[in-house]
Amino acid sequence: MPRLHVRAPRGLSIELDDGRRFALHPIWLRERCRDPRSMDPRTGQRLHDPSDLDLDLAVTSVSEPESGRYRVRFSDGHESEFTSRELLEEAALAPADHDIPAPRLWTATTGDVRRFGWSAQPDDRLLREWLGEFFKTGFIVFSGVPTEPRSVFRVGNVFGFTRETNFGPLFDVRSTASASDLAYTSLPLDPHTDNPYRDPVPGVQLLHCLANETTGGLSTLVDGFAAARALEARDPDAFDLLSRTPVRFRYQDEVTELVASAVPIELDVAGGLVAIHFSPRLDFVPLQPPDELETYYRARRAFDHLLRSPEFEIRFLLAPGELLMMDNRRLLHGRTGFDPAEGLRHLQGCYIDIDGPRSLYRVVRRRLAAKSVP
Repeated sequence: MPRLHVRAPRGLSIELDDGRRFALHPIWLRERCRDPRSMDPRTGQRLHDPSDLDLDLAVTSVSEPESGRYRVRFSDGHESEFTSRELLEEAALAPADHDIPAPRLWTATTGDVRRFGWSAQPDDRLLREWLGEFFKTGFIVFSGVPTEPRSVFRVGNVFGFTRETNFGPLFDVRSTASASDLAYTSLPLDPHTDNPYRDPVPGVQLLHCLANETTGGLSTLVDGFAAARALEARDPDAFDLLSRTPVRFRYQDEVTELVASAVPIELDVAGGLVAIHFSPRLDFVPLQPPDELETYYRARRAFDHLLRSPEFEIRFLLAPGELLMMDNRRLLHGRTGFDPAEGLRHLQGCYIDIDGPRSLYRVVRRRLAAKSVP
């Protein structure tokens, strides 16, 4: 278990199980005190301005009333308690989303499209099951969603707040004569993430099938994180280049022009995967010397071929009454082509931000924990 050590003359250090030790500045620690004199217990907001703390503040004593819990006394006379876990989280030595189920990377052979029966009034245990599946695999498919227009809102509002875009709060995915986006045609769509031209990118997309009378139009999904890790193992130089080369994405129609830049493979400071930004219909790499561009194009080609390969892509029919909710920062989606002469294929979609499901999972977990306390 991580342990605190007095680090004379002014502060502490925290030592991890592997022997690494990190210094903790006294003010850094003092401004994180959670006792009622320092922080409002209801809002979690400070009751003082940390800039008013003495710049020569020091830690005068540390005791351990119980394993993993420390009582710290400061030179200004203040005392507060901390746990090892709290300090690890605050020091970013534990993942920020450690309390959210970790991604379980999948390929075409390990990906499984599970259907979950929809309930308009799910209890906390059912919500935890749904969200656990969503965070692990990056998507969830619900069956039995009423095929009434705008039903996608009822599902989205369970998990977060609808994010309105230039397409409106809701968009209809069906073949139209004057399409403003290739999604509104019957053409096949290669794996892509939605709206990479926005800042920020919508975190979650929901697609609800109202009608599907065609033999084509299969939905496709790819775990972008799994493909990125495969690229890293097979071609580390290509992975590195795609993680540090910003690409410009652009969308425009008669009344809209959106432009944003992002690296195709976004990493955090520790090298963890944060997001995939990839849409071969919309990406334009900035001008660079020809030899650098040639290297970039080879890297993009390697990644794109993995994303489109049978090794990573799964295909399935989204039937009427089924709804797909997917992490737009991790998964790439697409569809096979279809013949609109066969009949109607009509999906309705909306976006919510990823912090909605994350917040709901934490609240549900807290409520379930409270119920289990005797």
